[in-house]
Amino acid sequence: LRYEDIFTVAHYSPRLIAGSQTFADWGIILILSLVGAVIWAYVDRDKQRDENKWEYWIRAIVRYRLAIALLAYGFIKLYPLQAPYPSLSNLNTPYGDFTRWKLFSLSLGIVPSYQSFLGGVEIAAALLLLFRKTASFGALIVVFFTGNVFMSNLAYEGGEYVYSAYLISLAIFVLAFDVQRLTNLLVFQRPTIPNSFRLSLKEPWQRYGRLGLKTLVFFFFVVLLGFRTRWGYLHDPYQFPETKGLSGVKGLYNVTVFRLNHDTLAYSLTDSVRWKNVVFEPWATISIAANQPTADIDSANSENVAAKTDLEKTYELQGTNGRRYYSYGFDTVGHTLTLRNKNARDSLDKWVLQYTRADSGRIVLSGFNPKHDSVYVVLDRIDKKYLLEEAAKAGRNGRNIKL
Repeated sequence: LRYEDIFTVAHYSPRLIAGSQTFADWGIILILSLVGAVIWAYVDRDKQRDENKWEYWIRAIVRYRLAIALLAYGFIKLYPLQAPYPSLSNLNTPYGDFTRWKLFSLSLGIVPSYQSFLGGVEIAAALLLLFRKTASFGALIVVFFTGNVFMSNLAYEGGEYVYSAYLISLAIFVLAFDVQRLTNLLVFQRPTIPNSFRLSLKEPWQRYGRLGLKTLVFFFFVVLLGFRTRWGYLHDPYQFPETKGLSGVKGLYNVTVFRLNHDTLAYSLTDSVRWKNVVFEPWATISIAANQPTADIDSANSENVAAKTDLEKTYELQGTNGRRYYSYGFDTVGHTLTLRNKNARDSLDKWVLQYTRADSGRIVLSGFNPKHDSVYVVLDRIDKKYLLEEAAKAGRNGRNIKL
């Protein structure tokens, strides 16, 4: 059982219309709820049922449902998986080539300790919701915390605004139980009668069943999910590939020579064929900068934590333009690189190249592009210092950075 599987269960929300989440689902659910309310009012017209008991159970279900959702999101923030540290390719992409949501994600990724703090807040709110006496305090945290998430999704064009609104609506329902008493006590300073209702569980199986269900939820969504998420953070992150790249080639490379069909193409910012620079990631990804704007940017901006192959882990290219990302396999005996475009819309973009390493800083590629044109490329490593990393080192050493 993987943390991705548990997240998928916890991330569930009612969906009646295919495609991306919209508030149209809410409209259908509202109609069904109104019909149910009319039927309930007719069936229970003599008021024979104990409304306090029914309200207790529905509130218990809602607060546990809300707590499970918060735990799922909390753990992928506590162990900063949701917004990882920017890749080398991202650090070499112009600011204007990112979508709003990718900029938000990258801004969160560069401060993993703050991301962990946010996850801790969500987990704390979830734990408060698991207990009846503290549920309203947990719900109050969710209203403000997830309300900020909702506004961020609207401002940065995120894909989780419907789901965050769903969680806010659950929190408001839980909070509504005590809001009148809290308002009278804290705002108007009036005498307030506390809630005195206690659910009566007379049979032993009812008491043990309640305790067993609570223990099961705590073990599954706190202990097991927390353990599996930490393991995933250390060994199987869902955003970036895990397959190691070619040894000793990580870095940014200038394209010193570029020949197409034996014709040397001079460096040009406007040339749509010649490469500008190349990045080798620590994992088996190559990104190539060229003047070929992506017509259809992969702008997936909703949380998809399903288990994926390395080729399906596309976070590094989502929400970016100006670079083409390739997953590659390599043969160290035959000195061959096999490149495959990671964008599903360009799945036919495949390259087979021979590589030679003249020294530690130079790589020569030769072979054929997808159009069967011969290609010859000389790459020279650039010893680039990144301000973000230099600032972090300076902070750890207690000194100022000189720009």
